[in-house]
Parts: sequence; C-alpha cells; structure tokens
Amino acid sequence: IMSQPPPKALKEPKLLDTVRARMRRLGLATRTEKAYVGWIRRFILANNKRHPKTLSKQHVERFLTHLAVEGKVSPSTQNQALSAILFLYGEVLGEELAWMDGVERAKMREYLPIVLSPREVQLVLSHLDGSCLLVASLLYGSGIRLIEALRLRVKDLDFDRAEIQVRSGKGGKSRRTIFPQRLHSGLRRHLALVRDVHQRDLAAGFGRVYLPAALSRKYPNAASQWAWQYVFPARKRSVDPADGMTRRHHVGESSIQRLVRNAVRESGIQRRATCHTFRHSFATHLLESGYDIRAMQELLGHQDVSTTQIYTHVLGQGVNAVKSPFDKLAEREPSVH
Repeated sequence: IMSQPPPKALKEPKLLDTVRARMRRLGLATRTEKAYVGWIRRFILANNKRHPKTLSKQHVERFLTHLAVEGKVSPSTQNQALSAILFLYGEVLGEELAWMDGVERAKMREYLPIVLSPREVQLVLSHLDGSCLLVASLLYGSGIRLIEALRLRVKDLDFDRAEIQVRSGKGGKSRRTIFPQRLHSGLRRHLALVRDVHQRDLAAGFGRVYLPAALSRKYPNAASQWAWQYVFPARKRSVDPADGMTRRHHVGESSIQRLVRNAVRESGIQRRATCHTFRHSFATHLLESGYDIRAMQELLGHQDVSTTQIYTHVLGQGVNAVKSPFDKLAEREPSVH
C-alpha cells in the first residue's frame, strides 16, 4: 500500500497580514488599519527589512527623529507612527518590552480653531451647489465631521424628530445631533433622486451597499434595502478591494474637500478654512447663543469637556475680553503717509 504524502504545512502569514487580522479582530476602524499598516511598513523598510523582534528602542527613536527632521511631519503624525509601532509590538508580536514605556511622544502644539462668522459661512455656501452644498450645510448645521456626513445612511435621518444619528463616529462612538429644519426639504428632494439611482442599480443586478461583517451576516438582505443606502452615494459603482464585490460607495472625502477649498478661495476669505471649519463654526456660534457647554460636548461627541472648552476663546472669556489701552486714547488715529 502506497503511503500518503505528508500534509503540507500551513504557510505562515506575512507580518502585515497578521497586523491586519489582529486589528480586524479588535474591531478597529478601516482608516486606522490603513494608517497603522502604512507606518509599520515604513518602519520595517527604514531598518533594511529587519524583523521588528531584532530591533530596539534606539531603532524606534531613530525612525521618529527621521520623520521629524527629514520628513518634517507634525507632532500628531509622529505620535500616530509611534502608536502603530507600539501596536505591532504589544498586540501582534505579544512583546511587552521594558523600553516601550520609555519612548517619549512628541509634544502636541496648542492651537485655536479657525472660525468663520455667520456671514462668511453664508458666503462660502453661496459658492457651492448640489450634493456638496447639502454636505457642507450639514457640517455647519449639525456639527458633524465630514466622514460622518458621508457615511450617513437613509435611516439615520429622522425628519420627524429633527435628529441625525451618527453611527460609529470618532472612537467608534455613536451619538445623536440636531437636524436643521431648513435642510429637510432639500434633503427630501435629494433622497428622491438617490432612490431612483438605487432602483436602477437593483434592476441592473446591483444595489447592495457595504455593511459591517456582523450586520451582513445577521441581516443578509439589508444591504439591498433602501434604509441602508448612503445618503450621499458616489456617481459610479466600484469594486470593493476587500471582497471583490461591485457596489456604490459613498462620495469620497477628497472631492468634497476640493470643492469647499475652491468655494473658500472664490469667497475671498483670507484664512485657511476647510470642511472642518464648519464644525468649529457650529460649536462657536451655538456657544455664543448661550447654549450649555455640556450639551455642546454631547452634540459634538467629545470624550472630554476640555476639548469643547477650546471654543470659548471667542466668547469674551479670553483675549477678546481684554480691551487694548490704545482704544482708550483720545488722540486721533495714526495715519500712514
């Protein structure tokens, strides 16, 4: 009797594949996974492809120094790179090395957010139209982040209660925020057009939207239902690289960011206003209207109220409460010759 050949040993997964698998096991965001894998790859390449187990604290600090000096990256970017490396050692390689606690993080710069006046917000919005106008209006009217707006599903808009459900926002947390009444009619008309697109997709054999793995297993038919469709779908269907399925994803962040950047330039505003500036303006203008800072913390989804307190800088509680002694002089204003 001929003996059977021994079974082939299972091929050990590559390190970066192991990183991805661990992050998905922990339920971390796709954006976090992409960023961490990118930094770990750069760290390994910077050390001539040596396995991280053979590296030390000096290699980590040398890599971070290179990012700061040669790459001129910001402190927050340095800290993200460090978090990725520490995740590699602690969560993937299972090594709690003594030197890991000794690596210092870059000191974050303190900054004050750029805030537009209500007139400037209206001016920027006047240079937008279509879906981009609706998105920007939601950023200012509801205080949500750009990615939170683009990930909205139809069922997240509660017209009767004038509320928006933000699901899996920053830090994986969900919350409710206000849904401006003035946007209801415009979004209803927009959703009617989106529904027509969805019906055509279904007729063509598509129409299934992305759902997290747990939901897609629990509700196998939900992906094609109207309630789960994106409020702001992309113009074209695309292939999802994760599973090869052809779907209609939501609008990309970069396209909205570009249109808002152009609108700011066309408005003649000489400040670096971005999509996130609408969120800063939302918070500041509500605080100016007398709303409680704790309520603002809940609407914005801040974990710590100290993050929300940064918006008090325009409320006459800081530098704006101080009047220059020059303004009290009785002499005439200086002139330029």
